[in-house]
Amino acid sequence: MDHSALAGWYAAVARDLPWRRTRDPWAILLSEVLLQQTQVARGLEYWSRLLDRFPTPAAMAAADLEEVMHLWQGAGYYARGRRLHDLARAVCDPDAPWGGLLPSPGTADDVVAALQSLPGIGPYTAAAVASIAYDLPAAVVDGNVRRVVSRQSAWGTPSDRDVQQAAAGWMEAAVAAGIAPSVWNQAVMDLGATVCRPRGVRCSACPVKATCKGTSSEEGPEAFPAPKPRRVKTEHLLAVVDLDDHGRPHLVQRPATGRFAGLWGPPMVDANSEEAAALRASRTVAGHVTHLLSHRRLEVAVVVGRTDEGRSPDAHPTSSLDDRVLAVAMDHVEA
Repeated sequence: MDHSALAGWYAAVARDLPWRRTRDPWAILLSEVLLQQTQVARGLEYWSRLLDRFPTPAAMAAADLEEVMHLWQGAGYYARGRRLHDLARAVCDPDAPWGGLLPSPGTADDVVAALQSLPGIGPYTAAAVASIAYDLPAAVVDGNVRRVVSRQSAWGTPSDRDVQQAAAGWMEAAVAAGIAPSVWNQAVMDLGATVCRPRGVRCSACPVKATCKGTSSEEGPEAFPAPKPRRVKTEHLLAVVDLDDHGRPHLVQRPATGRFAGLWGPPMVDANSEEAAALRASRTVAGHVTHLLSHRRLEVAVVVGRTDEGRSPDAHPTSSLDDRVLAVAMDHVEA
């Protein structure tokens, strides 16, 4: 790996993103949490919206979870918003040692360990914040880094330990070459995101093509790493959308744990249950929604009935699935 070549490439083509213009660990943490499951284009909007409302952990800790989730609405993977709120409250706990701030600079190991002790922060996020906010030599490993490591070494099924050790070795060599840890981590991640992509890899634009064993292999770079088998389970649900005279649906708040925890939406039950049969019998079938989660396929039948008093969905945080279910119900009523 030519570390200087990759760092030079990054300096020339790095994407101009607002969280790259700050060393505020809270702003950087927020960007990393968002970008784990949200595309950069959408992440920009949500990052600005959340940071404007919650410029510090204290600002988020003082807010109700429902307000946080309402601003998070549409970003998906809502557990991230709940955990971020838990983190802010933990940091601001008067009995905790944080004093309302994220861990201050120290050794890389100490800062990473301190960050990982907070709710919702795993190894990747801790290393990203430590390196980008504090320029500490903590090597990050995400899907992009794993792909670059696998292709540079022509590893089909590298273990997590293999990838972490390779990334740490690259970081050590980069720092020895005078490259800042924040620059190095973001350079490797950007290479995986924009050049060394899962499909449509752009080897001709790669600054470290010369050392890539995957490119020179018979299989070609896209064979590395080998895809992991995915098992997707299908779940059948019945969504009950009861509307009042003003067209407002009856909404319930989901439990504090589990899928879409804390969000609001129409009641949903197992489509094959006796309860579902009774609900169907007294209501009209409005349509059907198929919703894909990471390892689950939700097949949702939508029925419409009546209620005396509903709630405005705009006033409550709802999931994208609930939004689609409500849209099917309203289209049926208005047809």
